[in-house]
Amino acid sequence: MDQFMERAVELSLANVREGGQPFGAVLVKDNQILAEGVNKLHKIQDVSGHAEMLAIRRAQQALKADSLAGSIMYASGEPCPMCLAAMYMAGIEEAYYCASVEEAVQAGLGKSQIIYEDLRKPKAERRLSMTQMPLAEDRENPLELWVKHSSEKI
Repeated sequence: MDQFMERAVELSLANVREGGQPFGAVLVKDNQILAEGVNKLHKIQDVSGHAEMLAIRRAQQALKADSLAGSIMYASGEPCPMCLAAMYMAGIEEAYYCASVEEAVQAGLGKSQIIYEDLRKPKAERRLSMTQMPLAEDRENPLELWVKHSSEKI
């Protein structure tokens, strides 16, 4: 097993021994570990406290960078949709995982599969109801303000 995946699995095992879920993540760039994380839901009561999310946060804070392009995520379990989206948003283009979502479901950790399935459905058929509420015509538009401020910086 690759050394970085081995580390992710070690982190996940230690987390289970401490009462947490079996998820660990290692973020690597240029063959060096940028950051690590384990699922902290049991300690911080924060649904975003997933191993991959924490590794991404730590790396971005340490590097003071929005982009983690060129880095590789090693995760003991297949990333959930939230972590996958964060990886996309951070510019991570490569990831490896050990246990699949299907294996996690068999272990009683099935939320990721439910979300992945729900995202395949049209918006109107998803479990989470979402309705667009357009801005009032007389209200300043934050997107237009952002475009204006962005163009002034060029």
